[in-house]
Amino acid sequence: MKAKTILELLTLSSSIYVLAKDTDLMDRLKEMSEKGKDRINKAVSEPLLDEDGNELEFVDKIIHKAAQAKEELEHKIEELIAKFYKKINIAHLDEIRALNEKAADADKAIALLEARLNQLEGNK
Repeated sequence: MKAKTILELLTLSSSIYVLAKDTDLMDRLKEMSEKGKDRINKAVSEPLLDEDGNELEFVDKIIHKAAQAKEELEHKIEELIAKFYKKINIAHLDEIRALNEKAADADKAIALLEARLNQLEGNK
């Protein structure tokens, strides 16, 4: 159980590190905050319609835009985590291949030693 918890904490901390390292997202948030008032005014002035064809109110427009921003952020996080896990998976596969090669080399060495031992026993 402890190993699972440690692995989960390492995965979480690694994911947060990769996300924090991605300056593209931070730059975009900074750009949005600098343009804040103009962008909000522009977003609010755009007519958004509900299912019945009625124009949404100011608060509803803000909620709609916040939901869009949340979806974009979630999509970006998913992409970053997928890249991160792909890198981790590749590292694990390389380690497994190396261990398999070592095991094959050890098997060859054992077979050679057994052959030598059999030869020595046959000479006695």
